[in-house]
Amino acid sequence: MTNFIPKALVPVGGRPLLQILIDKLKGVGVTDIVVNVHHFAGQIIDFLYNSEYSKTLRDIHVRVSDESRELLDTGGAIKKAAKLFPDSKPILVHNVDILSNLDFPSFRKQIVFSPNEPTTLIASERSTSRYLLVNEDSRLVGWTNIKTGEVRSPYPDLNVNSCRKVAFSGIHSFSPQLLPLMESWPDKFSIFDFYLSICDREQIIVDVRSDLKLLDVGKLDTLAQAEEFLATL
Repeated sequence: MTNFIPKALVPVGGRPLLQILIDKLKGVGVTDIVVNVHHFAGQIIDFLYNSEYSKTLRDIHVRVSDESRELLDTGGAIKKAAKLFPDSKPILVHNVDILSNLDFPSFRKQIVFSPNEPTTLIASERSTSRYLLVNEDSRLVGWTNIKTGEVRSPYPDLNVNSCRKVAFSGIHSFSPQLLPLMESWPDKFSIFDFYLSICDREQIIVDVRSDLKLLDVGKLDTLAQAEEFLATL
């Protein structure tokens, strides 16, 4: 399918994935949205500005961060797009191919109305091979791949067995207070490389939701389940 359209415009239940996410954000009062584009960027831009759906976005400020020339990875994308947001409020970062039952109204209140709210990663206890390592204060302290045994952490004496192992959801709030720390980083980098480099100095909170249900629609086998999953949300 993505030989002809970008993943963001793959339909589920009659709506493109991007529309599903924007509709959810609109529903909780979000008025500023930045969309990263790369693969078939023109199709996404046309959808946002020239389609029938675009007429429903007149009260929303939608901007495009264009990565057509080069994908900047998850960290570089935030660094590039940050200047398109109008103020210093926390930025909600959401993968377009993730469907979830996350309580957006409560999460938005948490990150917007709490003073000095730190960067917060939404996680669950689902099974995976790659886990965030979290301490008793709900702070990120490392990452591990249990298949390979790889452990990454700025703490040289970290006891992995004493850490809570949870799975990242692809949804997180990013505190603009961290942007100055990105200035020395290259244009292209992983947000988790960045987080793991600073989590011993900056608060990176992991919010584990026991009731969180997720579906990654990034593969054909899950696309078949997506419509049924969406109907349960």
